[in-house]
Amino acid sequence: MTLPTTMTVIEMTEAGGPDVLTTGQRDLPQCRDHEVLIKVHSAGVNGPDLVQRRGHYPPPKGASDLLGLEVSGEIVAKGDAVSRWAIGEAVIALTNGGGYAEYVAVDAEHCLTIPQGVSMTDAAGLPETYFTVWSNVFMGQTITAGDNFLVHGGSGGIGATAIQMGTALGMTVITTADGEEACQFCRDLGAKIAVDFRNEDFVEVTREAGGASIILDIIGGDYIARNIKAAKADARLIHLAFNKGSKVDIDLMPMMLKRLTLTGSTLRSRPDAFKAAVARDLEEKIWPFFAPSSPFAMQVTTFKTFPLAEAAEAHRLMESGHQRGKILLQL
Repeated sequence: MTLPTTMTVIEMTEAGGPDVLTTGQRDLPQCRDHEVLIKVHSAGVNGPDLVQRRGHYPPPKGASDLLGLEVSGEIVAKGDAVSRWAIGEAVIALTNGGGYAEYVAVDAEHCLTIPQGVSMTDAAGLPETYFTVWSNVFMGQTITAGDNFLVHGGSGGIGATAIQMGTALGMTVITTADGEEACQFCRDLGAKIAVDFRNEDFVEVTREAGGASIILDIIGGDYIARNIKAAKADARLIHLAFNKGSKVDIDLMPMMLKRLTLTGSTLRSRPDAFKAAVARDLEEKIWPFFAPSSPFAMQVTTFKTFPLAEAAEAHRLMESGHQRGKILLQL
């Protein structure tokens, strides 16, 4: 296969609003021994992309400065040390940046097969949220069927993934969302209780249900103290983002009395070997739930796709908070 020497990409002229995203040209990435080169079909738009665009989430050393943390596409070249994948094979991949482009070089161990019944376009929206939720909530943990799992922001990408994953693994999912339409979206994904946070108190609802054993939060701010109230004894409180701020004044005595674990992480900075382990876990333990014959059939949650050149519009939509699930860029 003859490959071009240059490719179209979305670049940032500077840190700022969506308008800083512009179309540009770059040299084609070169594969290292452990990498594959993917011709991108679609790329996911995620919260970290927006944070990086604003200038607050610099890429790790050695990573592409281009946005884009997940893609679907076709392998068109591979390094000498890659044995699993073949040229022409369709995959999805977690990237370390560079997904907003026609081609991206990715660690071969961070690629996954496309789950059964999922299209190439929709598959691009799986890696970032599935890696994030699995590694933070479920990987290496004992999950008890029937336990309450409180998921904040259930109608977004992380939330929609967490609802489905928790439900598939037998948990009772309680979620928060903005308005009845968003709440119904969450129920359709498997949430047993959907709380309209503008009109209901999720603390009261969760405590009436017996309290939450696991709480997944992307909100922060005053939700941190409220999560502690909603948690049952020995619960885990997991923070992935702080949309309402990370600096709070709270009383930690209830956390001590309930023996709570308060934790959080980012995915991009984790070691390559860790991400490879997550990829294999997902293929073995979660991908089977996409099969139509599964007792709980996972759903893709693509909300809207944009052409690559309209990346700025995709970012505006995500910042509006009006999406239900994933936003994708298509090449």
